[in-house]
Amino acid sequence: MPRTATARWSPALATALLTLLLQAPAPARGDGFDLNVQPLLQKHCLRCHGEKKPKGGVNLAKFADEEALRGDPELWVKVLDALTERSMPPPGNKAGPNEDERQRAATSIQAVLDAIEGVNDPGPSIVQRLTRRQYNNTVRDLLGVDARPAQTFPADGGGGGGFDNNAATLFVPPILLEKYLTAAAGVLAEADPARYLIARPGPDLSKEQAARRCVATFARRAFRRPVSDLEVDRLLRLFHHADARGDSFDDAVRLALRASLVSPNFLYLVERDRSDTKAKTDAKADPDAPYTVSDHELACRLSYFLWSSMPDDALSDLADAGRLHDPAVLEGQVRRMLADPKSRALAEDFAGQWLRVANLAELAEPDKRLFPEYTAELRDAMAEEAIAYCHALFRDDRPVLELLDSEYTYLNERLAKHYGIEGVTGPDFRRVALKDRNRGGVLGMAAVLTLTSYPRRTSPVLRGKWVLEEILGTPPPPPPPMIKALPPDDRVKDGMTFRQRLEQHRKDVNCASCHARLDPLGFGLENFDVLGRWRDKINDEPVDASGKLTTGEDFSGAAALKAILAASKRELFLRNLVERMLAYALRRGVEYYDIPTVKQVMAELEANEHRGTALIVAVAKSFPFQNRRNERQGAH
Repeated sequence: MPRTATARWSPALATALLTLLLQAPAPARGDGFDLNVQPLLQKHCLRCHGEKKPKGGVNLAKFADEEALRGDPELWVKVLDALTERSMPPPGNKAGPNEDERQRAATSIQAVLDAIEGVNDPGPSIVQRLTRRQYNNTVRDLLGVDARPAQTFPADGGGGGGFDNNAATLFVPPILLEKYLTAAAGVLAEADPARYLIARPGPDLSKEQAARRCVATFARRAFRRPVSDLEVDRLLRLFHHADARGDSFDDAVRLALRASLVSPNFLYLVERDRSDTKAKTDAKADPDAPYTVSDHELACRLSYFLWSSMPDDALSDLADAGRLHDPAVLEGQVRRMLADPKSRALAEDFAGQWLRVANLAELAEPDKRLFPEYTAELRDAMAEEAIAYCHALFRDDRPVLELLDSEYTYLNERLAKHYGIEGVTGPDFRRVALKDRNRGGVLGMAAVLTLTSYPRRTSPVLRGKWVLEEILGTPPPPPPPMIKALPPDDRVKDGMTFRQRLEQHRKDVNCASCHARLDPLGFGLENFDVLGRWRDKINDEPVDASGKLTTGEDFSGAAALKAILAASKRELFLRNLVERMLAYALRRGVEYYDIPTVKQVMAELEANEHRGTALIVAVAKSFPFQNRRNERQGAH
């Protein structure tokens, strides 16, 4: 199913479509679009999305047949999403299509999109610079140092999928080159010389031989692959220069090692284009066709995916032996790596950025006068709950659906006290059973609830947007310009509660469609205050945490909302999680040609009880993770 990160199936629609397919033969190609899609466009869509001033810049009038649809699959997955989520036409529009029209149109659009799935493309091959965390972790594992020199580097920007490891956005400003030079000298000075001075001149070893052994061994680990004699010779030139000017052996070697730490082979995850040798001898060979990455490249992809660091000796040895592509060996390594404490990096980098809790200090500022208890200690504990929870989910091979709802969380004494949970003492985080089902899962975590609040009040709009965007992967469009802002607090004003003022705001036709999707989700979390504490009243009035989704489900309260998400919205959540994980693992945004991979990973999840390890293994075995194409090849 060719889809971008904004388009999804719902279980209810999938069931209905399966029923239709069982009852009648699928429409012939050409008939489905003409019979089911074009009439719906004419009747319900072109008034707003026609040739003249199309809303949102979406002009559907130019799509006269299936061929035109196939030419812009990214737009049509959004159309499909609007149909399945019933977000278009806007809710309340009585002239909208009925369920039969929606289902027939969705089936026909899906049939056309399915026909263009066979794109054998692993995506662009962009060399990725190490992120700040990857740099720190790599020098830690390379040299055994606790220094974090990359904290002084310029911040990494976010890219496709929302992750800072997106290769296309990791530039190298001039100041960063200076930082690299300083950092290289610093980490070598801090490291134990025995870590890298593995040979010294002696009766049986010349100065040249000892230096070559030190440099070659270090470069092999720093470059994360075997190194050539030519590469070692280049580094040794610096040793010879320092030695000629009278530097000690140790200092001269360190100069060569410092050069390796500012080499692109260290600072980038370099993957080399395939040689054209075969193409020269085989006229039918395509030098730009996708091909399997080398074992050492796969080892790096795997280690920076799960550990945000360099491969260890076990991975490197398997790569040397050419065994890492063996599916059983690869799965065994994934399980080993997830059990290693270094897999916490996956929670910090993936979950921390996906859920946005890693930047809680920068993104949330509760009013200090209203919430004096919001200290740095509490803020850090909030963020740690989410990280520790996600780390345990993958480490312990828990079902990923527990991200939506669970009977436990991870707390220390400070955060447990904040939640009103007794029996937790000390600063360390540990698994704690929950008696209240409103709290379990990421929607009940204080970090998320604080992140999606304003300084002086909660925000059903921000919380609803967060659920749509981060959990379901169906983000709403940006608000229209010149819309009057809502008040900064939730005091009763002119005899109206905040909820009543928000409902009045929704009457604006420019706001109604989006708020119909946003507000119910956010109001389901209204029992949680700005800091994520439970409350039964707001300004002495009982909390109204009821809502009705655009797909018709009624609920009241966080527990009921989570139950709906885990049931009727499960497919949306799983697809979004898979796409996010792929974007993080591939270090780029997910595109329509990745959808066969998304489907395959989802199938593996379904077949393995939605376990966290199954997700990671399926991504690691996927076509785009194990293949690349030469950089000079044009886009698909």
